Amino acid sequence: MVRRLSVSAETVRRDLALLEEQGAIRRVHGGAASVADHRGAEPSFTERSMIGHQAKAQMAKVAVRLLQSGQTVIIDIGTTAVAVARAIPRSFTGTVITPSLPVAVELADRPGVEILMAGGRVRPGDLACSNAHTKAFFADIYADIALLGSGGVDARAGLTDFHLSEIDVRRTIIANSARSYILADSAKLGQVAPYRVCGLGEVDGLITDQNTQPSIAVAFEETGGVVLSARPATHGVS
Repeated sequence: MVRRLSVSAETVRRDLALLEEQGAIRRVHGGAASVADHRGAEPSFTERSMIGHQAKAQMAKVAVRLLQSGQTVIIDIGTTAVAVARAIPRSFTGTVITPSLPVAVELADRPGVEILMAGGRVRPGDLACSNAHTKAFFADIYADIALLGSGGVDARAGLTDFHLSEIDVRRTIIANSARSYILADSAKLGQVAPYRVCGLGEVDGLITDQNTQPSIAVAFEETGGVVLSARPATHGVS
């Protein structure tokens, strides 16, 4: 944030403290998170891009360890998805498929990476494609692994999101991937957005920045899924 806003670290700390005092944000590992009502409007892409840089970078490092050269990889939308694209090693070769313009741009100059961009209506904010054309595109794809964006992750509600047009797209991605993992920082854990994508048992795991809530960890354990944390628990649970 210091580099992005061209201000001192002390100014950033003071402003974050004021916003936290006003109830606009809450401190999380690696930055701050909006406390906007997760059942209503999603914070803008710009707002989300300004918070939690360290946490997203740590999650991205965990995510790219799942990738192998030669794979077909789907990277979904959102600020963490962009962080994953940035973290992919220059040595990686393979195919990356995405509905996200920022993800595609991030990887466009990689000589060993073929980029496939899903078509459809571009939604402002995230600059991502999401409509019936996008769903049809992914219906003809089969990926080795998918890294999924999220609006919220809850033990009972499962994976939820804010945009109805993206629900069927994400379900199609999950159905057409050998493995799928949710990308969700700690601010999204226990949150429920308006539209349900799937239960936690329908994906292979969760990638997050901290040790997750016990109820979410248990939900994945019961269905054979895994929780991959950038800050693993000391007692050995991943």
